[in-house]
Amino acid sequence: QVHLVESGGGLVQAGGSLRLSCAASGNIFSITLMAWYRQAPGKQRDLVAHITASGTTNYADSAKGRFTISRDNAKSTLSLQMNALKPEDTAVYFCYVRTWTSRWSDYWGQGTQVTVSS
Repeated sequence: QVHLVESGGGLVQAGGSLRLSCAASGNIFSITLMAWYRQAPGKQRDLVAHITASGTTNYADSAKGRFTISRDNAKSTLSLQMNALKPEDTAVYFCYVRTWTSRWSDYWGQGTQVTVSS
């Protein structure tokens, strides 16, 4: 079992920045992939960015050039630095991890609200 707690959301004006953090606890040594997803009202949950255990990253087109995902394996934390924020970035942001023990498992945080005002 892995428990995830996000922090860092809030209200920011367009063009501003926010840094989201996700702290993992529990069976952290089983964590492989880590990612941020977001869900706007009335829309599906979409991938923002992911990072593998070796540090390889992948970004949604909407996040490229503005967002940076990073992880600290020693501290079991995941971060998302968001710059040049736009009103369309408004959503609940979720931390996600995939773990491997004897099988793959997926875990989600509770989400943190990001609101970008125009």
